[in-house]
Amino acid sequence: MIFDLDFFLFQIFPYISLAVLFLGSIVRFDRDPYSWRSKSSQILRKKQLMWGSILFHVGILVVLIGHVVGLLTPVAVFDFIGISHGFKQVMAMVVGGVAGFFCLIGLLMLIHRRLSDSRIRANSSFADIAVLFLLLAQLCLGLLTITVSARHLDGHEMLKFMEWAQHIVTFRGGAAEFVRDVHIFFKLHLTLGMFIFLVFPFTRLVHIWSAPVFYLFRRQYQIVRRREV
Repeated sequence: MIFDLDFFLFQIFPYISLAVLFLGSIVRFDRDPYSWRSKSSQILRKKQLMWGSILFHVGILVVLIGHVVGLLTPVAVFDFIGISHGFKQVMAMVVGGVAGFFCLIGLLMLIHRRLSDSRIRANSSFADIAVLFLLLAQLCLGLLTITVSARHLDGHEMLKFMEWAQHIVTFRGGAAEFVRDVHIFFKLHLTLGMFIFLVFPFTRLVHIWSAPVFYLFRRQYQIVRRREV
């Protein structure tokens, strides 16, 4: 029997990586909660961190939200509200491209800062540096896919990834068939993305789970110290 790499990567590997992502995060939080932090080096060099961090985080948030909404929203919803597949793909290319560009600039600033400053580099683990380069490779692959998408503006290619993602999250078979014939840039982008999920619980990326999103919706300011009368 010939080993089917596409079937493994796009039908089996997604479940392995997602299982490790969720279960590994839970185990780490339970067994090693003091390592659950972003390991910020702001105290060592603030200015470059501020600009790099803002560009990177804003860009990556837009990219991630776009991926989640674009891939997991049923096709029938877009059809119902009158958004054509071609228009959706062009919007994904434009918004994703702009957000990806800002994210890339911010990430390069963060990498330069971490490698060029001897104090920061001395306080960085192998995982701290490796995860930055993993994100850089994934971001570059994502931007390269735009050049391929520009050749298929009818949105047909986008539908393949929507069907693949929705088959995976709903535990249906045949997901790999939707992406078996797509461009190698897309396959590498998907594979590296799942690999990042796989290593997620073992890196500083776990701090994403603790993002204080609820601060945006609190009704009043937190009282740290009452004024004495």
